[in-house]
Amino acid sequence: MAASILILRTSSLGDVVYASAVLHDIRQALPNARVDWVAEEAFAAVPQLAGAHRVIPFALRRWRRQCCNPQNWRELAAFRRALREARYDIVIDLNEQVKSALIARAAFGHRHGFDRASIREPLACPLYQTTHPVPRTLHFVERCRQLAGAALHYTPEGLPHWQWQWPEAAPSDALLTPPETPYVMLLHATSRDDKLWPEDRWHRLIHLCRERGLQALLPWGNAAEQTRSERLAVGHDNARVPPKASLPELAVLLKKARWAVGVDTGLTHWSAALGVPTVALFTATSPRQLGIGIQGTHAIDLGGPGEPPDVDAVLAAVAALSG
Repeated sequence: MAASILILRTSSLGDVVYASAVLHDIRQALPNARVDWVAEEAFAAVPQLAGAHRVIPFALRRWRRQCCNPQNWRELAAFRRALREARYDIVIDLNEQVKSALIARAAFGHRHGFDRASIREPLACPLYQTTHPVPRTLHFVERCRQLAGAALHYTPEGLPHWQWQWPEAAPSDALLTPPETPYVMLLHATSRDDKLWPEDRWHRLIHLCRERGLQALLPWGNAAEQTRSERLAVGHDNARVPPKASLPELAVLLKKARWAVGVDTGLTHWSAALGVPTVALFTATSPRQLGIGIQGTHAIDLGGPGEPPDVDAVLAAVAALSG
């Protein structure tokens, strides 16, 4: 009988991208397994595109903002029903948080999580039936792979891998389609100001893209990011600010790019996971546990806390990827 598995990694975009590498590992070890996934509604497309059988959207962020809205309570009840529709052999919580451990407990299945020495919130541990030691010094994607492997009795091998199942073309009603001329993705948007790369360096990079006959696309996700995209595009006839797009549309756009450069943000990690030659710019965080370089030679990390890379280093990295 094929194994039935539920995985929980609800957010954020980059973390869900990295965690979804376990889907490829599971397919290799247990080809007939059925794997469902719980994710925040904003990121549900990622495990779906990575091959999950069913994705159960979770809207905690929105529910918190509108906690008195009766519709939210109805949605929560519907989520609980969806969670309990199946009986799982194994439930694996990759979140390291009490809130996700409570979700895992609401599902039918034997619950696995990180042990007390490995997890971010040790209070979650009593909610699991089996816990596993996974070194906290490992890269985040390897921590996820190691926990899933321990729960399912296999050993992950090689680099993290994804088998994306996104559409080859955007839907006919899509607001965003890839340009016909060669282009690159410049991923400046991030929720933390200390992760931003100086705007004068983005301007120089856009100018150098023009010299190479490349359009520079500046995607965005909220009003502040849209304003920054528009500001960065000023004075550059090769810069384009696309309309706001869904994650599947962005997947298509990323896939067709010549290369991408981005700060430590979800789209940068996803770009590398899609196999796009990508350079990640670290200014406030360390790439040791969250860098894209672990994915292979098509991905390069630059910089670190208090050491934002300069444009020349970025160009050298792009040349190495194009090489």
